[in-house]
Amino acid sequence: MRTHTNHAQDTEDFGWQLACARPEADTALAVVYLTGELGAGKTTFARGFLRALGVADAIPSPTYTLLEIYSAGAVTGVHLDLYRVAVPRELESLGLREWARPGCVWLIEWPERGTGWLPPPDLTAAFSAGTHGHEIEVSAGSAPGAAWLEALTGEPPAS
Repeated sequence: MRTHTNHAQDTEDFGWQLACARPEADTALAVVYLTGELGAGKTTFARGFLRALGVADAIPSPTYTLLEIYSAGAVTGVHLDLYRVAVPRELESLGLREWARPGCVWLIEWPERGTGWLPPPDLTAAFSAGTHGHEIEVSAGSAPGAAWLEALTGEPPAS
């Protein structure tokens, strides 16, 4: 599934829509990889997604902290930004296993820097910045991810 956003608010709104489309919102771990270059809208998307979960606090980029945890009722948002990670082993000290449980949603920016230490994605949102906005392509990486995309678009994902 592909979408185009013209403004930061459009990107945030799309994050909101994707969060609201998630089936079985509090019964399984959900993992969303956010890929793309710097400035492509990954954190803006995550902000909209987390707002839809019910996070009312400020949602900063976790570029320097690497990890931010947001409690939102029955769902916990785990926002990772691995841009500053040099080797995947650095993730060991973050205590991620504690958050690899039902009721948690992981949003992972720069997931390629955590290869071998992260759960596989249910969805991957690939961001690219252009002169007239941003392109976001979302693909499913699991059966729950495919159901999630279908809930968002009303159509089964293309094979």
